[in-house]
Amino acid sequence: MRNENKMTKLFIFLWVLSFPTSASTGSHSAWVLVTYIKGNTQFPEFSITVMLDDITVGYYDSETRTYVTRGNTTNEDDMYNLGDNTAIRELLYDHLVDKLRSENHTNNLVVYQILGLCELLDKDKSGPFIIKNAFSGSTTDELKYFDGKFTYNGPLKYTEQESDPALQLLMWYHEVFSYPNCLNTLRSYLKKRGAQVKRKVKPRVRLIKKANSDSRGFRVSCLATGFYPRHINLTLFRDEQPVADHEITGGDLLPNDDGTYQMRKSLEISAADKHTYTCSATHLSLDNKLDIDLEYQGETFKQVISSVLVVLALGLVLITVIGVIKWRRRRHSGNT
Repeated sequence: MRNENKMTKLFIFLWVLSFPTSASTGSHSAWVLVTYIKGNTQFPEFSITVMLDDITVGYYDSETRTYVTRGNTTNEDDMYNLGDNTAIRELLYDHLVDKLRSENHTNNLVVYQILGLCELLDKDKSGPFIIKNAFSGSTTDELKYFDGKFTYNGPLKYTEQESDPALQLLMWYHEVFSYPNCLNTLRSYLKKRGAQVKRKVKPRVRLIKKANSDSRGFRVSCLATGFYPRHINLTLFRDEQPVADHEITGGDLLPNDDGTYQMRKSLEISAADKHTYTCSATHLSLDNKLDIDLEYQGETFKQVISSVLVVLALGLVLITVIGVIKWRRRRHSGNT
């Protein structure tokens, strides 16, 4: 479990989550990430991570030699699963080992990765199919198939008139086998786990102002956390006008441990700044745009003081009322 979590954070987040995907609510994707590491590391030599959108649904590595499903699974979950196919696993492993030998790397640490993904667009329309190869986190070549056409970027020769025979064979293989199999896998997962990737969780949004000892000014931070799906539009306004991008720091999408996401955007301001600031968020889980005004530490203190004064005032009123009642009772008993 520890190795799986580390592999997911290191490779899935840095490479896969940075890969652009559609923000459409009707678009979904299946991902397979194959990683081979040669060198002295804490990670397994060979691993496969299978994902539905951004949810890990299966994992295999060369240390446990066992494919493990993740999340809400059924016995039928892996009928099409690449990660649970021993023959394909061995083929991928041999391919990456041979690649290392042929290129004769002298580095102490070598990382090869293969990323395969396919998408279903709105109304179950077949979307793009993409195969990427990477070395140490950088893409070396990419093959894309969509609407019956291939595009390729890499070292092999490819034009509409002529292409490398090995590349032609690879294209044929992906068109008649890999692409249909990936779409079948994706449709199968969506039937069983659609509720997981179609769920909507509202963001918790705050706008905070904190003192910056280095600049003797302040840092205004717009924070949204706990939201799903991961697509969110977070904007910082100054006097009802969007703050320019070059003034903003942060803005990276980060995962939470519970499967939701967070994003923070910050702005440095001077101590004399008198502008008003607002944080605005739009998300699929929200019916309307969510606007949050700045939270000053002084305001919180004032609210506490005001609450205490209200309680004290009510206490004084209550004591006065009780005193009046007792006085009337004593007066009434004295008259009788």
